Amino acid sequence: MKYRRLIEKMTLEEKASLMSGKDFWQSMDIQRLGINSMFLSDGPHGIRKQAAAADHLGLNPSVPSTCFPTAATIANSWNEELGEKIGGFLGEEAVSLKVNVLLGPGINMKRNPLCGRNFEYFSEDPYLAGKMAVNYIKGIQSKGISACVKHFAVNNQEERRMAIDTIVDERTLREIYLTAFEMAVKEGGTKTIMSSYNMLNGIYTNENLHLMREILRDEWCYQGVVVTDWGGSNDRVAGLIAGNELEMPTTGEETNIDIINSIKNGKIKEELLDESVDRILDLIFTTEEVFKQSYHDFDIDKHHRMAQFASEESIVLLKNESNILPLKTGTKVAIIGDFAKNPRYQGAGSSVVNPTKLDNTLECLDESGIVSLGYAAGFKRYGKKSSKLIREACELAKGADVVLLYLGLDEATEAEGLERQDMKLPQNQIDLIEEISKVNSNIVAILSCGSVVEMPWIYKVKGLLHGYLGGQAGARAMLRIISGDVNPSGKLAETYPISYEDTPSFNNFPGKEVTVEYREGIYIGYRYYDTADIEVLFPFGYGLSYTKFEYSDMKVNQYGVTFKITNTGKISGKEIAQLYVGCKSKNIFRPQKELKGFIKIFINEGETKKVTIPFDDKTFRYFNVKTNKWEVEEADYEIMVGTSSRDIKLNDNIFIEGTGAPLPYDKHKIPSYFSGKVKNVSTDEFEALIIRRVPEAKWDRSKPLGYNDTVAQCQYAKGVVARFAFKLISFAYWFLRKIGKRKTANIIMMSIYHMPFRGISRMTGGVINMPMVDGILMMVNGRFFKGLNYFLKQRSKMLKEIKIKSARTVEKISTEAAKER
Repeated sequence: MKYRRLIEKMTLEEKASLMSGKDFWQSMDIQRLGINSMFLSDGPHGIRKQAAAADHLGLNPSVPSTCFPTAATIANSWNEELGEKIGGFLGEEAVSLKVNVLLGPGINMKRNPLCGRNFEYFSEDPYLAGKMAVNYIKGIQSKGISACVKHFAVNNQEERRMAIDTIVDERTLREIYLTAFEMAVKEGGTKTIMSSYNMLNGIYTNENLHLMREILRDEWCYQGVVVTDWGGSNDRVAGLIAGNELEMPTTGEETNIDIINSIKNGKIKEELLDESVDRILDLIFTTEEVFKQSYHDFDIDKHHRMAQFASEESIVLLKNESNILPLKTGTKVAIIGDFAKNPRYQGAGSSVVNPTKLDNTLECLDESGIVSLGYAAGFKRYGKKSSKLIREACELAKGADVVLLYLGLDEATEAEGLERQDMKLPQNQIDLIEEISKVNSNIVAILSCGSVVEMPWIYKVKGLLHGYLGGQAGARAMLRIISGDVNPSGKLAETYPISYEDTPSFNNFPGKEVTVEYREGIYIGYRYYDTADIEVLFPFGYGLSYTKFEYSDMKVNQYGVTFKITNTGKISGKEIAQLYVGCKSKNIFRPQKELKGFIKIFINEGETKKVTIPFDDKTFRYFNVKTNKWEVEEADYEIMVGTSSRDIKLNDNIFIEGTGAPLPYDKHKIPSYFSGKVKNVSTDEFEALIIRRVPEAKWDRSKPLGYNDTVAQCQYAKGVVARFAFKLISFAYWFLRKIGKRKTANIIMMSIYHMPFRGISRMTGGVINMPMVDGILMMVNGRFFKGLNYFLKQRSKMLKEIKIKSARTVEKISTEAAKER
């Protein structure tokens, strides 16, 4: 151990104290030994260091910092260097705000388009997500602090996220849901990882020995710290055994006592605690070094310009009929849509950033050279219909050469803690498109949202630009694309299906009660659509440019692929070339193609550049469930280079020698997986894939409610008061939505409805302890007065202990002060 001598000076109580937070955002300190607190801050796309009351839902304002585009946006840039630059800027701001650990990036896979937190994640593809994350981590940690990749692992739904059990086979787990984390550890060298709320195959992730010990520690040789998601600890001792060092936020020392008692009664050895303390100390000491050096406030204007550049790199041109874009000089435009005046530029929840400045379209028009005839709101932001606003917008649109129509999803639709209800734009925006198209056919739609939407209205517009959530400078960046000052170069990091019903997880998302079954296996995103030959609106990797590129002269060898790209258009631009690999053997089921490399390259008009994309250790591997390790199948492989997963420009074959592993599957037992048509996998097939029985997916309503049951389950509780409370909560949610208070309604859903009872203790910082939760559960389970009496007794007992402890602390301080005198 690195800090053995220091650890030997600690009492058992001091060691245990380092295993949980001091407060909502800080780790514990031990001043007598020179051990300071660390500050951990949300920050996937900007630092959210709260100056006043702390919370985990983004309710209270934070210190101003640069709001960069979200991960979903930056992934569309396919620019690894950009990821590292953004990481560096984030790290610089973290240092200026004395933040030791930046809680990001988020690298969970986009299994389903309706996940409410998709805006915070990179991609449906683990390789793209992994490469972007690696560079974020390198940039952040280059400034001396720590990145914290999250949420480890298979946290792909927000509803019931603190209680849901994810049922997934081992191969899918490894190839799809752990690959980006593996890259973050091995290539990025992340110093911190955040465990997820959910269970994995019946065991909470932060207690899961297979995930935390066998894979993370033993296989990947991870030496850093694992921190729980806020309130995400179930059994603290089980978490410690699995290698989860830090529990956040504070529990008022309640779980420290659990650790101490477990050591005293021999359940765990003190050496195990010492290992965790050693890793915590290393994180504290290595990250606080930068604060001892001279540091300065960050340059607000410089960081704002970086946010603008990042947005420009990430905007995707999806449609450009009759080359309506870029706008010609002197074009008279009507600016329509609430998002033009009040930009939708980031997500909602724990990642909300208080921007240092904020561009909006109307204020940036003059410098863009665009001739505006005026602005009309066109629709109400949160979906309420208004024929008056539509009429005003149509009147303005009549006199315009081109209509710039700003559309998107509002902040209450895409939010942490809940899922989207559908994949549609609000109906009032669709109505607006319909009416404007009757008076002016030259419509350019500009989308602002962090995830996939259906577009049955797309034939009504000639141009379509998707800015995703472009950060505080996204409005100016979009105008530079529209005016032609910047040539669009973004490409989609996720597939756009025609309708939600087309998605492979349609029948298995979200898990509503006990479990969520990943019956589609490895076939998520383009892996499914391309293999099952499902028509899509826009394929993975798709994006247009104002110029054209031609591919030629492909050569493949054992080290990689080389080819040439020529810019045949009239302006310079950037192209994203994508390498896909498909195994031609049918002995092991595989997607038709998988992304295995990419490059973004700038090419002048008329110029030809030679491009090389190397193979790496992930190019030909698959996870074999019989040998329980990565193997290579001996076979011919098709090497494909294209501009999207559906637009392959060059291809060739190469023979690869295998590792000689036994075949892992019986084709006859899992035919759906060999065909790729996995939307309706039977229970028998899924059980053959996971090699065990599918667990019960429904709540057992005959059992009393316990720690890991949720407030929502009070609907069938034995206690009358509990059932009444459930109806009251449900009514409050319905009523608030009815009167337009959707954000407040969402808070009820996030922080109450889906909260497990243990979370009442874990998220209140010791105000309510677990014995008091026992009293609450007695009331819920039909013993109201006994439970109320028990709750009050435990509260009284806790307050007395706090009073005694405070008195001892004061006495200790007085004694030490007297000694110094």
